[in-house]
Amino acid sequence: MIDLGCPSMDAKQRFSIASNYLARLIVKARAVQAKTGEVDPNSGSNPIDDKMQDVLQDDPGDLSREELREEIQGLDQRQQAELIALLWVGRGDAEPEEWEQTVKLALDQGEAPTRCLLRHPLLSEHWEEGAARLKLEVPIGSIAGNI
Repeated sequence: MIDLGCPSMDAKQRFSIASNYLARLIVKARAVQAKTGEVDPNSGSNPIDDKMQDVLQDDPGDLSREELREEIQGLDQRQQAELIALLWVGRGDAEPEEWEQTVKLALDQGEAPTRCLLRHPLLSEHWEEGAARLKLEVPIGSIAGNI
């Protein structure tokens, strides 16, 4: 077992983002993931023929991706690293017992946190799974209707 930095504190106690805020981020990530595909009436037989035009809609009126980016950027550096670590734990790349080391690794990576996080198509699912593995109670149901 890997030392979490303080013998009396587990990963749940070391996670510094409020559960309601994490739930809000998960719901916003779901909204980004739920974008519908753009309709290309001149669709070819494959993406190369289409010049990759069949992509998710990026409507200027849809601010969900930008809102999520701003929410993440509004967190401090440690909290942004915790979101990356939560993704890794949820994806199975790290174990809850390795929490502090995983957060440190996330802090030390060279990629911008928002870029690292927003490029993952299953971000919300991995955050949810990571939270479950850390035994965090995240009230997603109470937040979903309010965003």
